[in-house]
Amino acid sequence: MGPALDLLGREPVLLLMILLAVGSVLGAVRLKRVHLGPAAVLFAAIGVAASGAAAETPLLVPEVVGTLGLVLFTYTVGVVSGSSFFASLRTGWRPMLAVVMIFLGVAAVGVLVGRLLGLSSPVIAGSFAGALTNTPALAAATERSGDPVGPTIGYSLAYLYGVVGMLLTSLLVLRHESADSGAEEPLTNSTVRVDTDEMVPVGALLTMHPGRLVVSRLRHGEEAPVELPSEWTVLQRGDLVGLVGPAEVVREVTERIGHPSTHTLIDHRDYDYRRITLSNPRLAGRTLRELHIDEDFSANITRVRRGDVDLVAHDDFVVQMGDRLRVVAAKDRMDAVTRHLGDSERGLSDINPIGFALGIAVGVAIGLIEVPVPGGSFSLGAAAGTLLVGLVFGRLGRVGPVVVSMPNSAATTLSVFGMLTFLAYAGSRAGERFAEAITSDIGWKVGVLGFVMTTLAAVGIGLVGRFLLRTPPRELAGVLAGSQTQPAVLAFANERTGFDTRVGLGYALVYPAAMIAKILIAQILAGLPG
Repeated sequence: MGPALDLLGREPVLLLMILLAVGSVLGAVRLKRVHLGPAAVLFAAIGVAASGAAAETPLLVPEVVGTLGLVLFTYTVGVVSGSSFFASLRTGWRPMLAVVMIFLGVAAVGVLVGRLLGLSSPVIAGSFAGALTNTPALAAATERSGDPVGPTIGYSLAYLYGVVGMLLTSLLVLRHESADSGAEEPLTNSTVRVDTDEMVPVGALLTMHPGRLVVSRLRHGEEAPVELPSEWTVLQRGDLVGLVGPAEVVREVTERIGHPSTHTLIDHRDYDYRRITLSNPRLAGRTLRELHIDEDFSANITRVRRGDVDLVAHDDFVVQMGDRLRVVAAKDRMDAVTRHLGDSERGLSDINPIGFALGIAVGVAIGLIEVPVPGGSFSLGAAAGTLLVGLVFGRLGRVGPVVVSMPNSAATTLSVFGMLTFLAYAGSRAGERFAEAITSDIGWKVGVLGFVMTTLAAVGIGLVGRFLLRTPPRELAGVLAGSQTQPAVLAFANERTGFDTRVGLGYALVYPAAMIAKILIAQILAGLPG
C-alpha cells in the first residue's frame, strides 16, 4: 500500500477522483430503501485519509478545490430553488417560520448540551450540521471557524442518526396516511361544454385560479373552427372549451360553466400541439407574457415541463433554458414557433458562462462583507453568499441582457459535482484525526449531542405540523424531508406514498428556508467563543 499512498499524496486530482468514485459506489448501496447517497463520499474520504495518516502519508484534497465545490453546490441549489422559494413566501410562510424557529431552539439546546459535555464551538456547529444532515451548513461552519477538522468530525459522527431519526419520524407521520385527503392532483386536460346563460369572460376564470388554470382551445359550436382564446374571449352557451390545470381546479371550473363533453378539441385538422424545448438564449429568463407567442404566432402555451414536473403555463411564469413548452398552434405556424423557441437538445445543458461566473463572483463578494453585530462582526461566507445570490438570480432569470438562470439538468449536475467535491475535501481534512477522535471522549459526546438535536428537531416539526398547523400527513412527510434537506427521507416518503405530489409540495415549500437558516445558524454557532 505504501507506493499507492505515496502516489495519491502527490497527485491530488487522482485522489479526488478516486474518492468520488469509491464514495459514490458506497452511497448507492441500499439497506431497506435507505442509502447514504452523497454523504458516503465524506466517509470514504475520512477512511482513506485516516489510512494515510496511519502510514504517515498525508492524503489531502487542496482547500481551493473544496471551496470551488462548495460555491458550485450552494449557488446552483439557489438557482434551482429561487422561483419556488419566493413563490412560497406568499402562501407558505407559516411552516417556513415554524421550521426556522424550531432550528433556533435546537441550536440553543445544542449549545447548552455541548457546553455541558465540554465540546468546542466548531464541534457543536458541525454536530448541528450533521444532526440536520446539511452539507452547506458544514461548509459554513468550517469557513467561519477556520477549522476544517472540528466541524467535520462533529458532522460525520452526528450524520447517521440525523438520517435515521428523521426517517423514523416520517414513518410515524405516514401511519395514518389513509386518512389523508385534499391531494393536489397532477395536471389534466378536459373538454367542457358551456351550459350557463351567463356570459363568462376567460379572464374571470383565470382570476379565480391565478397561475393554476389555462384555457387552451375554444369552439363556438360543434361545426365552428377551433380558436385559441384570449383573456378577453367571452364564453357562451353551447361553446366547447379546453381546460388545463390540476384536476380539482378543472372540476371546479367545469361545475361553474357547464359539464364534461365527450368531444375533443385536440385532434383537429387545423391545429396541432407539440412539446418544444426552449433553447433560444434570447428568451431565457423572460415571462411567458414577454415571449409574445400568442401575438406573433397566434399560438398558446398550456404547460411547462421542468425536470420531471408539469407546471401550469401562466403569463408570469419565468422560463429557463431546457424547459419543455407544450404549444398549441395552427399546423402551418408550428414550424415557425419551433424555430423561434429553438427546440435544440443543447437547451437542456447550455449555460451562460457570463451569468454563471457573475453570480458566483457576486455571491463570494457578498460573503466577504463584514456585518457589524454587538461585540464584533461576522461575514456570511461564500456558502451563504452564493446561496442568496443564486436564489435571487433563479427568481429573476436575467439581469438586463445577461441570462442568469440555468437549465434544470445542468444546474443539478453542477450541484451534485460541487457537493461531492466539497465532501471529499472535508473528509480528507478530518480523516487525519478521525481515529483519534472517535476513540476518545469526543466520540460519545458528539453522539449524545447529535441524538438530542435530531430528536428535538424531528419531534418539534412533527408535532407543530400535525397539531398546530394541521398539515396533512403526506405533505408533512415532505416538510420533514425538506426541513432536513435530506434526499434519503424524501425518497423514503415518495416510495411509501407512491410518489404522491403532496410530498414534493411539502419538500419544496420549506427546503430553501431550511437551507438558509441552517447555514446562518451554523456560522453563528461556529463563531461563538469557547
